[in-house]
Amino acid sequence: MGLLDSILGRSKPVRPDLDQLFAVPSAALTLQAGTGFTPTGLGSVCFAGVEGGTFARVRQDVQELLDADTGRGGVPVEFSRDTYGYTWLLARQSAEDTAALVNDLHAVNTLLQDGGFGPHLLCSLIGFRNAEGRRLALVYLYKRGTFYPFAPAEGGGERRDNQLELQVRAVLGDDLRVEGDLSRWFPVWGAPGL
Repeated sequence: MGLLDSILGRSKPVRPDLDQLFAVPSAALTLQAGTGFTPTGLGSVCFAGVEGGTFARVRQDVQELLDADTGRGGVPVEFSRDTYGYTWLLARQSAEDTAALVNDLHAVNTLLQDGGFGPHLLCSLIGFRNAEGRRLALVYLYKRGTFYPFAPAEGGGERRDNQLELQVRAVLGDDLRVEGDLSRWFPVWGAPGL
């Protein structure tokens, strides 16, 4: 960062630390003990839509990598596009094997980053549910290098359970690098894996 950037208040974006995802399995245990939310075995990666032959090859590599996982009970990966034009990749693993899900998500992120698409990565999320069927996601923001909880309110609609989100932040504060700026806790309505 140069002197002019300092004077103008610009800061360098945090370089994505994809290894932060490996903290999720232990955080999942803390989350279960503190709130009763357990992993669903669903996780997803969101990235800005890109086109071209290079991206098509990376996408094929991702598909082959995760589809080859059928020996562990994996199922083919699913790609979808949301109403904002973002591409989502949904990965599935056994609900008891959060580590395998995190490994899959990390592998996808690494392939995209190594393929030159790192700046297009937006977020990854890991889904959770409690005994009453309430949903929760831990969302990792690549450009910030932080996590935040996203909890849709009961009853449907686009309302959030802010109290639950703050409770999860308090429970996981020692396990994950939680985003301190609440305005960065973006809603991910209808995200695959939630």
